[in-house]
Amino acid sequence: MSEEVGTGHTSMRAFWADLPREGRWVLATTAVQTLGRGLTLPFTIIYLHEVRGIDLDVAGILMAWIALVAFLVTTPAGAATDRFGARAVSLFGAVTNLVGVVVLALATTVPVILVATTLMGVSGVSWPAFNSLIAAIVKGPARQTFFGINFSLVNLGIGVGGLVAGAFVDVHRPGTFIAIYLLDASSMLVPISLLLGPLRHVHGRAERPENDDNPTSYWGIVRQPAFAWLLVLIVVSNVIGYGQMEAGMPAFARQASHVSTRVIGWAFAVNCAIIVLAQFTVLKRISGRRRTRVLVAMGAVWALAWLLIGSTGLLPGGLYAAAGVIGFHLVFGFGETLLQPSIPAMTNDMAPDHLRGRYNALASAGFQSGGVIGPVVAGFLLGHRLTGLYIGLLVAGCVAVALIALGLEQRVSPAVNGVIPG
Repeated sequence: MSEEVGTGHTSMRAFWADLPREGRWVLATTAVQTLGRGLTLPFTIIYLHEVRGIDLDVAGILMAWIALVAFLVTTPAGAATDRFGARAVSLFGAVTNLVGVVVLALATTVPVILVATTLMGVSGVSWPAFNSLIAAIVKGPARQTFFGINFSLVNLGIGVGGLVAGAFVDVHRPGTFIAIYLLDASSMLVPISLLLGPLRHVHGRAERPENDDNPTSYWGIVRQPAFAWLLVLIVVSNVIGYGQMEAGMPAFARQASHVSTRVIGWAFAVNCAIIVLAQFTVLKRISGRRRTRVLVAMGAVWALAWLLIGSTGLLPGGLYAAAGVIGFHLVFGFGETLLQPSIPAMTNDMAPDHLRGRYNALASAGFQSGGVIGPVVAGFLLGHRLTGLYIGLLVAGCVAVALIALGLEQRVSPAVNGVIPG
């Protein structure tokens, strides 16, 4: 089902016209299906801590448990994707997530919340499967554009959801949080319908070519120098990036900056808005440029973002704190427009078709490991009021990202690095 799509698009209309029908379905429904995720994303740690009365350290561990379970299921998910197809595994992940979010909405004790977060973690099988599904629909240089546009649409849904939930939820009214989690669960009916309907013929499997000598084991794939460096880059960038944005940033904003949940909701909305508004322009600017240099720039941008929110702890509770928390997400979101088109495109350009599930599984495991480490670190440091050390470690991590990207540059081919031959 793969179809070569041209590159060098100068408008969304041209890009849309070149997409196969299946690709259009994915993009057309992405924003809708992520609206529910946006309702809950900024508020999960607040929900666990301030609504359900769970200690911040324990709440951080419960959030990390989602990522840990997702990390553990990625390797079987990759093998299952290569064997059964990306569509089947994506469908299983969507159904599991729906059930897990419903349980979380109604849970009042740590054991029941643990069941919910376990199910939500198991739904992580859809991470490598969905990226493999995209790669089965679009290949060639246009993958980078597709991943970037898909990411901006994800953020459109998340931004609208965060804005709505920020104005609606109240820690003194638990029913408001229950409502947003049930809406989040119901939004999963969109991808389920998509996979059972318009995408039912896109299985995402490929036969192994004769005389193929690519390593098929996970250990063999990881031992390849280029992919090993890429995997390290993914882990570090997510420890200091998404693992902190989803858990550390809301906790820092509440504990150190002393801003309201409404400000946090607006901050996530601004994050999504800058991604939606800037992503296509960024894609045109980085097209044909070394993806590793783009990632170096991302490290510098994220360092600035963490320094900005760190400064709000010096003047908490006022206008500067609110502006700084919102400004953090503005700067951080711009960095995301550099990261998200680059990493998935590099991963899938490295991967042979018949091993795409395994490559995406390892990349997803890298993303999830950042989510495991990030909330635990944030919960411990912020729970012990070590805010200065917390910000300092994140800035150091951004420097490490830039150095790792430069090391990766020496180990990947020009095609994988996004340098398109004339």
